[in-house]
Amino acid sequence: MQIVFHSRNADLAEDFRGIAKEKLESLLRFGVKLDEFKVEIKHEANPHHGKSSHSVVLTTHGSGPFMRADGEGFNDLAAFDKAVAAVELQIRKIHERDKDYARETLRERVVNE
Repeated sequence: MQIVFHSRNADLAEDFRGIAKEKLESLLRFGVKLDEFKVEIKHEANPHHGKSSHSVVLTTHGSGPFMRADGEGFNDLAAFDKAVAAVELQIRKIHERDKDYARETLRERVVNE
């Protein structure tokens, strides 16, 4: 999975990329195909925005499903956490939809004698 960072009017912290990479790679546990994540970070200079002055937009590209989620917070990491939670919810829905509930279990299988 490829992760592309794009920041607008923002200077990223040194450890933000590492933390973001770990959290996005943890989404692969659901088995949904994700080729590329685009992470767009934007800072608002207007002091009236206060607690929502940082925004993060996550977008997936590639052969898997298209997903987009955004989060706002008082810093980059808080906004990123909200966006990741929204993407994780979308991935969970896709994962649950793809499950095969019609298969037989060992208890229901008829044994031929």
